[in-house]
Amino acid sequence: MSVLTAVKLYINKMIENCGKGMKVFLLGKDTLPLVSITYAQSDLLKKEVYLFERIDNSARESMKHMRCIVFLRPTPDNIDHLCKELKSPRYGHYHIFFSNIIPKPDILKLANADEHECVKEIQEFYADYIPLLDHVYNLNLKKISSSVSTSWDRSCLKRSADSLISVLLALRKYPVMRYSAKSELARSLVNSTHDIIKEHSHLFEFRRSETPLLLVLDRRDDPITPLLNQWTYQAMVHELLGIENNRVDLSEVPGI
Repeated sequence: MSVLTAVKLYINKMIENCGKGMKVFLLGKDTLPLVSITYAQSDLLKKEVYLFERIDNSARESMKHMRCIVFLRPTPDNIDHLCKELKSPRYGHYHIFFSNIIPKPDILKLANADEHECVKEIQEFYADYIPLLDHVYNLNLKKISSSVSTSWDRSCLKRSADSLISVLLALRKYPVMRYSAKSELARSLVNSTHDIIKEHSHLFEFRRSETPLLLVLDRRDDPITPLLNQWTYQAMVHELLGIENNRVDLSEVPGI
């Protein structure tokens, strides 16, 4: 299974669980680009998804006739926004899906906030990454450390480890992990990922026909490759104009 197929299957399952009727997708800043890359809006319209909203938009209208599919990263900010939403619900009922492992205290907070009993379900659907191609995903992290530093920015390390765990769970893989011995960045990422797997070992108790290898490399070990271009239009467009989340923004290109 590819990372792109895994996300499509998750989104299909969210919509299916919500049932028939008019639906709204309530998304966060991290899950909005994920959904927009995976599905065209016209395809979601065919599945009765008529509205897309951000959880941090306080100016949203109340639409009690619509069913709400909530898809968020389990961050403190998103949990706080969701608690406020549940205390004053704008939609008929809520199907809540988190893109990664949610701590039990946060589930308790949501349960206490659901005073109107409008939450129908809460599930973890492991899609904490932005799939660009079948076997390529991105996190849109601009800088994980300084050019001379051998240590991670702490928030970027957590984001990267969480995303890696999400990919492993989505693909149902429990790998042996190897990394470049001279890279402190690679070692830190493997250790953080291993700690999460150890803490949530019950999630990795699926049938394994083989043991895959997860190889973590440091971009600084190969400085030449980023300077080379593939002989494709996609590579040329990315170098000259820039591609972000599979989109090309021409608004700041002179002469267009």
